[in-house]
Amino acid sequence: MAKKQFKAESKRLLDMMINSIYTHNEIFLRELISNASDAIDKLYYKKITENETGLSRDDFAIKIETDKEKRLLRISDNGIGMSKSELEDNLGTIAKSGSLMFKSQESETEDSKKAMEDIDIIGQFGVGFYSAFMVSDSISVISKAYGEEKAYIWESHGVDGYTVKENERQETGTEVTLHIKPNTEEENYDKYLEEYTIAGLVKKYSDYVRYPIKMMMETPNPKAGGEDEDKNEDAEPKMIMQEKTLNSMVPLWKRNKNDITKEEYDSFYRDKFFDFVEPAKVIHSSVEGVTSYTALMFISKNQPYDYYMKDYKKGLKLYSSGVMIMENCSELLPDCFGFVKGLVDSQDLSLNISREILQHDRQLKAIARRLEKKIQSELLALLNNDRQTYEEFYQSFGLTLKFGVYNDYGQKKELLQDLLLFHSSKENKLVTLKEYIERMKDGQQHIYFASGESIAKIDKMPQTEVLKEKGFEILYLTENVDEFALRMMMNYDGKDFKSVSDGDLDISISEEEKEKTKQKEEEMKELLSFMKDSLEGKVKEVKLSERLKSHPVCLSTGSGLSIEMEKVINSMPVGEEKVSAEKILEINKDHEVLDVIKKTFDAGDIDKVKLYTNLLYNQALLIEGMTVEDPIEFSNNVCSLIK
Repeated sequence: MAKKQFKAESKRLLDMMINSIYTHNEIFLRELISNASDAIDKLYYKKITENETGLSRDDFAIKIETDKEKRLLRISDNGIGMSKSELEDNLGTIAKSGSLMFKSQESETEDSKKAMEDIDIIGQFGVGFYSAFMVSDSISVISKAYGEEKAYIWESHGVDGYTVKENERQETGTEVTLHIKPNTEEENYDKYLEEYTIAGLVKKYSDYVRYPIKMMMETPNPKAGGEDEDKNEDAEPKMIMQEKTLNSMVPLWKRNKNDITKEEYDSFYRDKFFDFVEPAKVIHSSVEGVTSYTALMFISKNQPYDYYMKDYKKGLKLYSSGVMIMENCSELLPDCFGFVKGLVDSQDLSLNISREILQHDRQLKAIARRLEKKIQSELLALLNNDRQTYEEFYQSFGLTLKFGVYNDYGQKKELLQDLLLFHSSKENKLVTLKEYIERMKDGQQHIYFASGESIAKIDKMPQTEVLKEKGFEILYLTENVDEFALRMMMNYDGKDFKSVSDGDLDISISEEEKEKTKQKEEEMKELLSFMKDSLEGKVKEVKLSERLKSHPVCLSTGSGLSIEMEKVINSMPVGEEKVSAEKILEINKDHEVLDVIKKTFDAGDIDKVKLYTNLLYNQALLIEGMTVEDPIEFSNNVCSLIK
């Protein structure tokens, strides 16, 4: 029989299909199983329209066989089959989909309409079949169409063309046989003849195909005896070949969530996402609309060991009608929710011809937006209803939420701000911004915060004294990203954020106190100017402090960069140029140290005033957790005072 040629455009597409379109050649099995499932769906629908009674999905199956010696892999079904013309139309013209044409048919009866609604046609683009050429050098398809007497075989070695001729097959359905390629240096094709590889791929991609996928596999023989019977010639063999159903068929997420137990959710999570503890939260939702989908998501308690490594893959598993088409669909999750694990199943997404790459269209973006809001609302519910569990989660992933506020110029700040927790000076525990606002003192205009290495060190900072005295609550920030996140937010509920080290704390001071400070500043004007000059540009100003009560000295900052932000930025391994905050050296106006320096200055001992000034400045640096610029000079200065 003369070989028929693919059409020119189909030939080019087939060549591209084999060599470049699919990312992983293992997905060929997913495509062939999906085609078999479609064929069974069509026959199931056909028989319902013909009013056949007693029909059950258990009457159908997809079977897989391997022949290692002949290098054959066979996938068969008892679905609707294809006639000679359908073989030529569907397999001779690439991207002509019989499944899509079938789905577009109008249903005539109520029963057939209901059956059609219940059918998810997976292979709508007519190209998945050809992915099999990635692993095989020839393919044969034997098919007998429902209601036909004759069967036909379609055979092809790839781009050279194909033949169609009459063949023998007793039952309705289709049998696809692949001759697996020999191994190369780059690729091990033998694995596609191994039962356990096939079983693993079915579990990975096609676990929820609605019909049983069966294969003969070597399994332990329950009748076999122990080691003592090994020498007995009549003993039962330890391993026997047995037909196994490889897929579970019914996805957990397609069941009514009211019928699913907590134990079933937890078991599914541990098995599918390899965690050893139950999730902090389960989110199971179904959405109907322009784009319909079901989502089953889990919020973890524990941080994966590789969570902050560049190779960590965030994203949800993406299914189309129960068939996995993407392992990690990152487009469905923003980075700030990268800790969420789970899946989305939708039959409405527009897939490209390989079913691996999604078109970045409105449907996908719409699902992503709804998932984002759903995750936020569920986290808020967990925060409000189970604070202990939320705080466990936050210990693992709070840093991600804060980075989410800071990243992309604060695009996600409104989504995340109510999920943040910070240590409170007043409560001595983690609190939300909302809780802080609710107990602000009358007349308080700002949300105050202090940054440092630890809670204990922040609590001793001199800059916090006046705020504590007035009963103002302070948020303690210990993560590098904390202050950056708050600065990016700018304000919360109309209250802006203010560091305890800001030059102006904007706190009310009595007129009497203001006048007292003003008078003392006038007395100290010449001294303060000299001290500033003696620091040779290290500070913008030396001034008397309103915030210090018992401590002699501290640093504050003018507008722009804070001292904590300077430390964080300068610790980053990017470039050699360092940044510097606009520092102000504040001296306690009521501390005896100032009186000593004033007397020394008035006595004309300028060198000693310079010594005192440098010591105070270095002392302030140490309080801030910064490095003393010249530790040897600092040590010598201390020794000179001792002498």
